[in-house]
Amino acid sequence: MANKTIDHAITATSLKSAASDPTHAGVLSFMRRRYTKSLKGVDAVVWGIPFDAATSNRPGARFGPQAIRGASAIFDNDPQYPFERDLFADMATIDYGDCLLDYGDHSKTPATIEREAEKILTSGAFLLTLGGDHFVTLPLLRAHAAIHGPLSLVHFDAHQDTWADEKGRIDHGSFVGRAAREGLIDTASSIQLGVRTHAPDDCGIRILYGYDVEEMSAGEIADVILRHVADRPAYLTFDIDCLDPAYAPGTGTPVSGGPSSAKILSVIRKLGALAIKGADVVEVAPAYDHADITAIAASTIAMYMLGLHAEQLAERRG
Repeated sequence: MANKTIDHAITATSLKSAASDPTHAGVLSFMRRRYTKSLKGVDAVVWGIPFDAATSNRPGARFGPQAIRGASAIFDNDPQYPFERDLFADMATIDYGDCLLDYGDHSKTPATIEREAEKILTSGAFLLTLGGDHFVTLPLLRAHAAIHGPLSLVHFDAHQDTWADEKGRIDHGSFVGRAAREGLIDTASSIQLGVRTHAPDDCGIRILYGYDVEEMSAGEIADVILRHVADRPAYLTFDIDCLDPAYAPGTGTPVSGGPSSAKILSVIRKLGALAIKGADVVEVAPAYDHADITAIAASTIAMYMLGLHAEQLAERRG
């Protein structure tokens, strides 16, 4: 016990140091990363947006960031499977905490998210966001597109989220259509995976439906994504309801017939060649979860996203 520490999220002296908290105790930041608002020397930022006022079915995703952080305690800083490395040995990573939102005035929410995301991105750090309902991706795309130009959206979801919408509305089912109309995404090189519902407009985005994903191997799915996006700057957004409710019951709009967490994690693992500029995991609603099944899946997906960035960062630095 002499070399053990606890509450690494607030006691850490280095942004690259490993934590030794017991998995059942200690302050619960994402993967025990240090809580700080300082962006100095930071390579990657994990940030929560506890917002669910745009949900069309069951609310509760405002508690998603807390649940994902809690589930991430299982990653106890051994070399992370399947990356075979301590993700943070050479990638200074922080937990930036949550976005402060005015729950009584949702009209301010989009600008607040965009402004804070812009601050993080202009520091040069990679941003991984924990939602929150899927509306939060729209202001995140605005902030990323302001730096990188139109992005190829790689969108894992049971829904297309392209429903018609009026300017100024806040709705988690229309953010993709809004992003397309605002020119935030390049629809010709964007792709949606796991879709199991119909919307009036596909916005010209390629779709691999639930039955496609069921019949294809993880390698085949990843190959379609890599060929379709090619070398364009990409943004990964993962709605946890992409997974079948058997693997992710804790979400607002579950749809049967989706893929397993194992299959989708295999797909994500194979996306290292994408020029990923930002990512998010959204729509975890822990009130409907059981035994943290959904939160564990979401935290693992988020860890894989950080793992891809750690590998890309190591490759760039030689």
